[in-house]
Amino acid sequence: MRLALALLSLCLALAAPARAETRFFAYDPADRLTRALTGPLTFEVELGLFGRTTLRRLYSNARTGQADLTVGGPAGVRQLLGRDAVEGTVYGIAPTGQGRPLTRALCPGADEAWLAFAPVRAARPARARAVGRWSDGVFRECAQLSWTFRGEWSALPAPGPTGP
Repeated sequence: MRLALALLSLCLALAAPARAETRFFAYDPADRLTRALTGPLTFEVELGLFGRTTLRRLYSNARTGQADLTVGGPAGVRQLLGRDAVEGTVYGIAPTGQGRPLTRALCPGADEAWLAFAPVRAARPARARAVGRWSDGVFRECAQLSWTFRGEWSALPAPGPTGP
C-alpha cells in the first residue's frame, strides 16, 4: 500500500509541471506571399504534455483582428497534403470574427479553409500550408506560408492604433 501511495505521489508531482499553459509567439512573414496574405501574426499556443503545442488563435500584429482555430479537419485535407507532410497538424479556420476574411485571403473563392502547420516551437520558424474546399467539394492547396520567429509575449498586448 505504501509503495502504491508513493508511486501515485510521484506521478502527481511529475504531472503538475506538465499542465497546459498558454503562450503568445510573435512571427514576421518570411517571404512575399506570406507578407501579402497574413502579415505579421501572433500565435496563441497552448503548451501541453511533453512539449506538445496546439494553436488556438491567430492575432494580426498589423491590423486589429483575430481568427479562432479548431483542431482537426476533413479527410480530404489530409489526402491532399499526403502522408509524409511535415505540416501534420490541421486546424480549421472558424468562420467567426476575422476567420471568414482570412479564409477569403488565403483561398479566394473557397467556402472553407484549413491551415496545416509543422510543429510550432518558440524561437523557431513556423510553416503552414493553406487548403480550401470549394463549392464543388474539391480540396485544393492555396498557399505555402512561412514566418520567422520574432519573440514571445508574456501576455497578449493591448490593441493599439495599429493592432495588437
